Amino acid sequence: MFAAPPGIRTEIFSRLPDQYRVVGRESAWTRARGSGPLHSFLEGPSFDRDGNLYCVDLAHGRLFRISSDGAWQLFAAYEGQPNGLKIHRDGRIFVADGQHGILSFDPATGQRETVLDAFAGEKLFGPNDLVFADNGDLYFTDPGHSSLGNPVGRVFRIRTTGEVDLLMDRLPYPNGVVLTPAQDALYVALTHSLQVVRLGLQPDVTGRYRWRGFLQLSGGLSGPDGMAVDEQGNLAVVHAGFGTVWQFSALGEPIGRLRSCAGIRTTNVAYGGADRRTLFITECEHGVILMARLEVPGRRMYSHL
Repeated sequence: MFAAPPGIRTEIFSRLPDQYRVVGRESAWTRARGSGPLHSFLEGPSFDRDGNLYCVDLAHGRLFRISSDGAWQLFAAYEGQPNGLKIHRDGRIFVADGQHGILSFDPATGQRETVLDAFAGEKLFGPNDLVFADNGDLYFTDPGHSSLGNPVGRVFRIRTTGEVDLLMDRLPYPNGVVLTPAQDALYVALTHSLQVVRLGLQPDVTGRYRWRGFLQLSGGLSGPDGMAVDEQGNLAVVHAGFGTVWQFSALGEPIGRLRSCAGIRTTNVAYGGADRRTLFITECEHGVILMARLEVPGRRMYSHL
């Protein structure tokens, strides 16, 4: 066991404006979740080259663009379940949608296209999060309704050639996903077992990809969610339902705890700012974006290469 890591202060960067807060109306997603009406459910933060922060509202099928001064603009709205969001080097907005699969949006027009909605002749279970490798390959999690009692979640890779690889299966709700700086391994958050596992990206002689446990969290009302990595390979892990983002070294040692100054429903993270030393955190209970200053810059994303 480790001593408690040092605490790191967070503050509110921006709040979802009242004009975009949905009052007293449920969606198909909130009804299926049994949560009752929600004003929003913020997720999937990611920055474009101009410094705009994109995020999604999972509860009501919306994508927002937030300027560097914290002003919100509705970018797209549709009948869907947008969750993870990443930006391609060519500017397209890619979204893991639990209803429609992997989508892309034109940054100028908002026009939506389906990138992938099925594998081996069957519809995807329900994608959750995604990340681009430096070479343009796209990794995504596909948990659907998987759980500890129904561990059927999967992790896929879409190569730049269009070929789709099933990398992991039989998982209890694979959620956040991020690559190591060396691009030789993939971290996957398993929300329902409170684990982060590490998948090596070199197949063995049987052609299988091997994975092992990396982190084991405890406590909270949910588990590990979105993640981000910095230039030194330190891993930021959102602990949903615990109001926390944990920082771990590349060896898995806890080195920091970012406590939410708002609610406990932290969901996902992205490094941003001119020096990439600010970590931005979506918090869906209060409908806010938090931020915290860190010493090590976040690793440059594919959108900025």
